[in-house]
Amino acid sequence: MDEKSKYSTNIEDHYHSKKDRIFVRGIQGEYNLNEELKRLRAQPRVRRGKDLKFVDGPQAFTKHYVEPKDNITQTFHLHLEEYAPGAESQKHGHVNEAAFYILDGTGYEIHDNIRYDWEAGDIAIVHANCVHQHFNADPYKPARALVIKTKPMYVFMNMLFQKTVIPRPTEPTEHGKGFVPREEGDK
Repeated sequence: MDEKSKYSTNIEDHYHSKKDRIFVRGIQGEYNLNEELKRLRAQPRVRRGKDLKFVDGPQAFTKHYVEPKDNITQTFHLHLEEYAPGAESQKHGHVNEAAFYILDGTGYEIHDNIRYDWEAGDIAIVHANCVHQHFNADPYKPARALVIKTKPMYVFMNMLFQKTVIPRPTEPTEHGKGFVPREEGDK
């Protein structure tokens, strides 16, 4: 048996294939840098937090300041997460990285089955392709984090993979019954 036939199979081998593959989706239609810059510069430079509302709950709440669908920026996504007393988020994974600046509270992350504790003033980094979940460790007080992601860049590159392993809880925690996320000015 010759070397070539010894290793050949009917299964396509992506490492050795000569077949062309698409790694980045095409930009279709007219693309003009001057027009794109004009469009971006016409976007609002200030978004008022008081005009935005929290969504989700009853344990983990989110207020989206900038996200891909807004077309305000090309490279980042910014949102506020508020965790009710003793709350947990969904267990999930995604391609893009994320940085959680902890504004208040104490809690922890589970990243690929490893626990990382945090408190106000810390930064929790979620690496790409990491299965993770966020937890408020205090059963009586909320916790809050400002989250910055590079998600729009990944959307542009058509790297949209995001998977929920365990959905967000639909029932409040024992001490989180009736919890409402704090709006600007609330303590």
